[in-house]
Amino acid sequence: MTAPAAVPAWNSERSGRGLEPPLTGSARDRVAAQLAEIACGAGEIVRGYHGGECPHVLKPDGSPASVADAASERFILDALSQAWPDIPVVAEETCCETEPAPLFFLVDPLDGTRDYLAGSLQYCVNICLVQGTRPVASALAAPGLFRVWSAGTGAVEAPIRDGRPGRAHPVGVRARPEAGLVALVSRRHGDHATDACLERAGVAERRVASSALKFCLIAAGEADLYVRCAPTMEWDTAAGDHVLTMAGGCVVGPEGGVTYGHRDRHYRNGPFAALGQPGYASALDLPRESAVAYVDRRRAGEAMAGRTG
Repeated sequence: MTAPAAVPAWNSERSGRGLEPPLTGSARDRVAAQLAEIACGAGEIVRGYHGGECPHVLKPDGSPASVADAASERFILDALSQAWPDIPVVAEETCCETEPAPLFFLVDPLDGTRDYLAGSLQYCVNICLVQGTRPVASALAAPGLFRVWSAGTGAVEAPIRDGRPGRAHPVGVRARPEAGLVALVSRRHGDHATDACLERAGVAERRVASSALKFCLIAAGEADLYVRCAPTMEWDTAAGDHVLTMAGGCVVGPEGGVTYGHRDRHYRNGPFAALGQPGYASALDLPRESAVAYVDRRRAGEAMAGRTG
């Protein structure tokens, strides 16, 4: 088994307390920089388990949860509680039913767990601060690729060096390429509705990518769109949504913009499209509902466990 990296220590002296909505632009930028530090620290933990044995279990909905997910989430929750003790956190593994507040965090400690366990380097750590129903600061670290993106009032990318963000540079979406649109598609979550949207959009090329990394590749001008009609959760998308939006792109649903903080639907997203240019939306015709809801899959799994237990 690959030995996990030593757990980084979060330096609370760098923390910024007392955030109150509405956040100023400078406050958003400071939070984004701190979230990038935290995401990179969690990424070092996750990277330490990669490539070797990583014990895991299947949750009732059929998705895996590993010791790497758990260790990363513990680190993130501790860091956030030191920095902003009064802001609630909705995190995938241990506090996924937390009530939102005027300011709250959405956290996915290891996005792309299934591909991570299969050896892929395209996994990431997502942390996002939401004000009301929209993100205002976020970070997404891809430790396997040694890249980290963050956004407050603008989107930036930095290399990961020694477990921390290096010098950052601004990123921005690209204009429509003459050779045609490049769509990023999931390895494991394709569905007929998504395929139909991509056909209508006239995509010239499909490239496989994992996790919320797809949002950031579009933000960096390396692709043009990502459509997802199969179920996702808010912690899967919020951080990448904000990076892409601040890079000049957008994330849209069937009725327009995507919002966050929907505890009434267990923080489940509907169909959405992440776009490098808003004009791409007109050709997509997203369905109004995901084919199978996350909560329905979870309840089905719990019912099956009860019948066989």
